[in-house]
Amino acid sequence: MTKPYIFITRKISEELIAPLREHFDVQMWESETTPVSKKVLEEEALKADGLLTMLTDQVDEELLQRASQLKIVANMAVGYDNIDVKSANKQNIIVTNTPDVLTDTTADLAFSLLLTTARRMIEAAEYVKKGEWENWSPFLLAGTDVHHKKLGIVGMGRIGEAVAKRAKGFDMEVAYHNRSRKKDIEKKLSVHYEEWEELIETSDYVMCLVPLTSETKHLFNTQVFQKMKNSAIFINASRGATMNEEHLYHALAAGEIKGAGLDVFEQEPISSSHPLLSLRQVVCLPHIGSASVETREAMLQLSLRNLKNVLLGEEPITPVSS
Repeated sequence: MTKPYIFITRKISEELIAPLREHFDVQMWESETTPVSKKVLEEEALKADGLLTMLTDQVDEELLQRASQLKIVANMAVGYDNIDVKSANKQNIIVTNTPDVLTDTTADLAFSLLLTTARRMIEAAEYVKKGEWENWSPFLLAGTDVHHKKLGIVGMGRIGEAVAKRAKGFDMEVAYHNRSRKKDIEKKLSVHYEEWEELIETSDYVMCLVPLTSETKHLFNTQVFQKMKNSAIFINASRGATMNEEHLYHALAAGEIKGAGLDVFEQEPISSSHPLLSLRQVVCLPHIGSASVETREAMLQLSLRNLKNVLLGEEPITPVSS
């Protein structure tokens, strides 16, 4: 009897997938760092019963309609805007993601990005490495305090809650804006809900943690940046397209906001000539929110368990719906 076929779009450790080989024919893309080509992904999807995808892999309606024997797409990410979930549902293809396992790791990174941007740590480290540190002076690379300042979190999901916990440890005032109010979280974490306008206009730090949807695309734009304090710092650890990068650049260049810490971009990877990279008050990271060894392995394990369950006729652990 032919084993169900699983295709994995990046090369991962054989140790992780070895337990699956008893039940499945498992093949992988040849590179860990280079994304699978669109042509190969389409070819493999036509043969596959299950796909393990990365957030860089576009699984669109055309591919899903042609993949007649595909039963599951296990996405190794919390977000799944790279997959046409509505089309998958129409084709009775299950889509899964990896929530929970990366919450704390991503919150660590998001809050670290806030600290790094506020205290100008990247600038300071480069200053020393370049041999420019010749004397001490009172305002040498002076940054902005984090403690006792106001953090406005846009998107109070699991990661938002975890960031709020970290912020309270720095004695920050924490406000949030969300599609729905979470009174249990307000009580548990001593945070408060604010309407959009108030949060944007009064926060010292504004952190974007919303999923990418049609409603949140370019949520942060010229009009929003102009409403922020001139001293405000913008942090984005969600998805790049939730902000308009051109508008952000102009807001920073014009001094409408003070700085930005970015782990995500509209097109990834960004070019070394990207205008945002020319601004000293911007910290840019290569989408490493969940990038700890422990968490990335946990994400893979969850994706593999979802694949195994569905292909053996059991329920998926973390299904998503449109």
